[in-house]
Amino acid sequence: MRRRLVGRLAGRLGLRSRLIAAFLLVAAVSAATTATLTYREARSVILQQAQDTAVSQFRDQIATQHLTLPMTATSLEHVCVQLAVQGRPRPWIVFGEYGKITASSSDHPTSSVVSAQLRRLTRTNAHGSFQRVVKGGVPWLTVGMPVMFGEGENQQRTGIVLYAVMKLDTEEANIDAMVTAARDGALPALAVALIPALLAARSVLRPVRDLRRAASSMGKGALDTRIEVRGSDELADLAWTFNESAVELERSVEELRKAEARARRFASDVSHELRTPLAGMLAVTEVLDEDAERLDPDTAAAVRLISAETGKLATLVDDLMEISRFDAKAAELNTDEVDVAEMIRKTLQRRHWEGKVSAELPDGTRAMLDPRRFDIIVANLVGNALRHGSQPVTVRLYAYGGTDGGGVADGAAGSLAVEVTDAGPGVDPAVLPHIFDRFFKADAARTRSAGSGLGLAIALENARLHGGTVRAANGPAGGAVFTVELPVGEAL
Repeated sequence: MRRRLVGRLAGRLGLRSRLIAAFLLVAAVSAATTATLTYREARSVILQQAQDTAVSQFRDQIATQHLTLPMTATSLEHVCVQLAVQGRPRPWIVFGEYGKITASSSDHPTSSVVSAQLRRLTRTNAHGSFQRVVKGGVPWLTVGMPVMFGEGENQQRTGIVLYAVMKLDTEEANIDAMVTAARDGALPALAVALIPALLAARSVLRPVRDLRRAASSMGKGALDTRIEVRGSDELADLAWTFNESAVELERSVEELRKAEARARRFASDVSHELRTPLAGMLAVTEVLDEDAERLDPDTAAAVRLISAETGKLATLVDDLMEISRFDAKAAELNTDEVDVAEMIRKTLQRRHWEGKVSAELPDGTRAMLDPRRFDIIVANLVGNALRHGSQPVTVRLYAYGGTDGGGVADGAAGSLAVEVTDAGPGVDPAVLPHIFDRFFKADAARTRSAGSGLGLAIALENARLHGGTVRAANGPAGGAVFTVELPVGEAL
């Protein structure tokens, strides 16, 4: 969950913000680490120095005292006062113990700061012991020293134990001042670090911005876009690679454009050249068809085959001519106000499809359309359903917007939809994205068909010319469903 939240936050921040944040984070971590290590080292040094000085001074001052045994409470108090006055680096409070006699340089004969542990260590260690404690929020240094007499290994305990208690508030104040100085210096340091962070982000992001602008320009068709290569780092290598790829892409696209233009010109030229001999062939095949019944069966079959194939070739040539006009941007709309339902009925009548196709066409639907191109759209979709689907084939007309009667009023904005359905097996889902491609065959082994392979592509181009589209899908109960959607009204 935390990783997802971090990912979402990083996704909302731009690269510039992330670079600056990363730079400042590194600076903050470095400053915090340095400050922490410096604080720990400085604290240790300050406390160690105060501790060593106090222990050494206390030991030396005890060595200079002239003690007479046995001690009385008065003499023990006098020793404590003398040692307290001589305390270094600042005055101590000194407590003394001699058997059951206790005394101190203050008004209290015993100290609550001196711990039982220090007393135990002091009585067992001839060189004394020390301890840092905190009492009531105040830091103290406590030092315990047994008083010895004799020299070297012949030293013996006198039974006198002296304790020095010194506040470490001055040292703690110095340490707190260091912490405050480090904290107060962190914000200006981060502010100063922001300047190189901005400069670093700018130097890193400039090539990225150039790359984004160049990619956007290429996406809009400016294939001659190039990036200026600066420096010799990884970003410069990226810019150089982009430029090399752009050169290759421009060269490839130019070659494809030339090849496409040659193919279109070839198809257009071939179609034009075939129209004249085809016209003569069609005239001859019509005469032969009329006389086929008087010929012997084999000859009649050959004549009918020639006639059928010549008709298919004529249809292919007409479709190629139509596609060539779209490719050359020469196709134009000649719109007129028409009764859409009546137009669909005429399309079915011209091709003698009334008995094969059922129609659900509400009357009163009028629109501004190109009659010839709308006829081609409906004829190609219905013909495709009859060839590749199964009957019954149904054509339905829907109108949106306009009059209350369901039609589209003259000049009113709206849209209409023509739906062609069949009862066949439908279209393979893998084929649907390619169903409007030119010469596309769902079955690669099928090399011959009743159509030219351009019907659906021509229907789509004519719909686009009207500002609409054609969609293909499978019905919930099976069968293919082709839907033409066209805007109607003054916008056309």
